[in-house]
Amino acid sequence: MQYAGYAHLINEDSISAIAPAISAEVRSVTRKGTIGQTIAVPAKLAPAPDDRLGHVLFAIKHEGINLQVLAQALPAIPEPEIRQAFDAAPNSQYLRKACFLWEHFTGETIRRATESIQQAYVPLFNPKAYITGQGQKNPRWRVIFNGLGTLDYCITVRRTRELQALLDEHLLQKATEFTESLPKDILNRTLAWAYLHETRDSYAIENEAPSEDKATRFVNLLKQAHSPRKLDEDYLVDLQNAVISNVFSQAVSFRTEQNYLSNGLRGALGVTYVPPAPELSRSLMEKLMALANQPPEAVDPLVLASIVSFGFVFVHPFMDGNGRLSRFLFHQVLCQRGALQNGLVLPVSIVLRQNESEYLGVLQAFSEQARQYWDVTYIDENQFQFEFKGHEALYRYWDGTHCAEFMCRATKQAIEQHLKEETVFLTRYDEIYRRIDQDFDIPNTDLSRLVMFCLDQNGRISNHRRKQYQYSVPEEVFDALEKTYQGVVSGADSEMRKER
Repeated sequence: MQYAGYAHLINEDSISAIAPAISAEVRSVTRKGTIGQTIAVPAKLAPAPDDRLGHVLFAIKHEGINLQVLAQALPAIPEPEIRQAFDAAPNSQYLRKACFLWEHFTGETIRRATESIQQAYVPLFNPKAYITGQGQKNPRWRVIFNGLGTLDYCITVRRTRELQALLDEHLLQKATEFTESLPKDILNRTLAWAYLHETRDSYAIENEAPSEDKATRFVNLLKQAHSPRKLDEDYLVDLQNAVISNVFSQAVSFRTEQNYLSNGLRGALGVTYVPPAPELSRSLMEKLMALANQPPEAVDPLVLASIVSFGFVFVHPFMDGNGRLSRFLFHQVLCQRGALQNGLVLPVSIVLRQNESEYLGVLQAFSEQARQYWDVTYIDENQFQFEFKGHEALYRYWDGTHCAEFMCRATKQAIEQHLKEETVFLTRYDEIYRRIDQDFDIPNTDLSRLVMFCLDQNGRISNHRRKQYQYSVPEEVFDALEKTYQGVVSGADSEMRKER
């Protein structure tokens, strides 16, 4: 099989890169077209196998910008070759982009024939194909860098049909409108439920059941997300200490040793992900924090929160607690952008836990491919030797499209299903409690529990519960509870149908 563009560069130049979502292949076609996840290219359009610059320009023109590959392919092109190509076609926007990136990645200057370029500025990332920022102009090449981050750390988010449709729903605005429509008492109890479940489910993803003290600390962290605070190392260390109760695992700074993730198997085969080395990790964290603290205004908060959250867990700056902190950062970024109002927290961890295989799949799409660029040698119990065979670009530039899509879907489900279901539950609870309390003299604690049992069992009081309360609650109360439930639920359903 003959590839073109990025796939060719990865295969022929031994470039360290995650396989692109769409690859270009030379096929028996008369014109270029997309077939599934493949760009079918006629042989006459494909550059020669040994034409590295030709494949770079083909990729930029037909596949977009992949900095992970370009950071490695462009420096391998000699300055005279790229200079001569530009001098021969100074009006080419694709050559201008290539030259702009070549100078950044090499730190050298192309000695072009003319210093003056008259063409209009061109964005590096096509805004129709990517989520982009407002951009910084480079007057030398008249190229606008409009990526998410900087040329030293940049996340790519493709404007897929699914992602655009989710963003067009304005989910966070809907969440604000929904919470503003709730009575204050229902809102406060819904928020208390959301904070507690976001905490419990975030721990459950790590296979932990938090103690009351742990849960309280994490709830307090989530509430702090609404307070204005920029991300920095000291703040993240404080957060890590708050979610990790073992004093021996509490950090004093970003990590200074290599960490890894394991699936529990013994030896090197059990190592499933190796984050960047400590020195690179610190550099990437500085870039990631800068992105979170000074985000491009044009970027949707959900996209920003998603890439900051996943970016944090890919860097893994601490020896422990990274997963919980990454999920906290999703809320922190949304709150700092003013996207969550009325003290709202989104119980997205419920969705992540319920869809854990999909969540892990999004993480593993990066981690499993990054793992292949590490040589891991087992020394003895919990002791490994790590040697990175790849390129820093693997961690500096990554595709966050699926991360953003997944978190937008999780947000939609958290709002439209879990938050709304809880408010319905509370409203029904209050109404059933009020009606039964009005007609019968039942101890508050008993009535509260029975109403909960009735709601949990879809309007039934089981024989077990009837026997349990037979000496404290009259038999007619059980029947009244079931009848009241039916009246409340049917009435609510009727109102919902009228609203539709």
